[in-house]
Amino acid sequence: MNAHFEVAHVLRQHWTEVENHPQINRWQLRTLSALKRCRTADLGGHVDACTECGTIRISYNSCRNRHCPKCQGKNREDWIAKREAELLPVPYFHVVFTLPETLNQLAIYQPKAVYDSLFEASWQTVRCFAKDPKHLGAKAGMIAILHTWGQTMSLHPHLHCIVPGGGLTKKGKWRTAKSKGKFLFPVKAMSKVFRAKYVKALKSRINPDKELISALFQKEWVVFAKRPFGHPKAVLEYLGRYTHKVAISNHRILEIDQKQTTFSYKDYRQGAQKLEMSIDNLEFIRRFTMHILPRGLVRIRHFGLLGSSAKKVSIPLIHQELGISIPEKEARILEVYNPRYCACCDKETMVSIQRIPKRGPPKAVFSSVPTQF
Repeated sequence: MNAHFEVAHVLRQHWTEVENHPQINRWQLRTLSALKRCRTADLGGHVDACTECGTIRISYNSCRNRHCPKCQGKNREDWIAKREAELLPVPYFHVVFTLPETLNQLAIYQPKAVYDSLFEASWQTVRCFAKDPKHLGAKAGMIAILHTWGQTMSLHPHLHCIVPGGGLTKKGKWRTAKSKGKFLFPVKAMSKVFRAKYVKALKSRINPDKELISALFQKEWVVFAKRPFGHPKAVLEYLGRYTHKVAISNHRILEIDQKQTTFSYKDYRQGAQKLEMSIDNLEFIRRFTMHILPRGLVRIRHFGLLGSSAKKVSIPLIHQELGISIPEKEARILEVYNPRYCACCDKETMVSIQRIPKRGPPKAVFSSVPTQF
């Protein structure tokens, strides 16, 4: 279902103030402009017709920006489809690495250094424990997904990581985690190692103040690990919720008026109770803008056994070791995000019959044609 209110509505309403906002840089402004124009006549579009039932509709082009709430559905499904063949028939653990609030100010002005260091330190921590014979004594793998926001769009950088519960030894044999599936590695020990690894990674990129480094070592860092997923397929369901999320979805926005935006959020300190918050429109835009990542920063990364080059060898080897064949890729039909899908015929039978220039369709000709947003 289409959302009643969108981030784009707030942007269009205050675009003059956004363009002149002192805290919004050119890259962020370019991103916000794309979100404002997404699936509107400003980007042009095409007229589609069903080859079976004859249904005709207008579809405006999407901005395809990774920060756009309207463009992530198809990207998410495509990404998950590619991961299906890479699933291992082993338990998977969900590990979360969180940065302390002390780094928030630095994350605003040096986001690339802060977030690249987070990826490096998280993987080095998992790798360090996996190599230790006391814990595993094998090569591990990890998929890491960067989130920079909390429920109220405050700055809260953290990594959601999926880690297989085992690894490959030097002889190419699969070794299961010694915890018998209850936990991966001890989280308190991981937290201390993670802190040290992060400070080292940050120093390799920038020259942070001594006061900042001292404050970081005085903080208790948090590494959170959940029990393993019930089944490898549950990993895909999890990834579907987290991989292509943005700071706030349009469906969470409850109301927009001339001054304020009201949205829903969950307060996890009160048992995930669902609450509402109203903030000034420009403050809403400022918070959303904080989570626009620097140009070229990759927010989903694969490490170790699941790295882009290693997995071509490691995944077939692990399946062979465990005596399980690689599952065939299942066909996925996208009803909401697939422009070729016809809701009447329940098939991919829509074809483009005319392209619309960026100025939009002539109103006299297409006034009665349904428009898909």
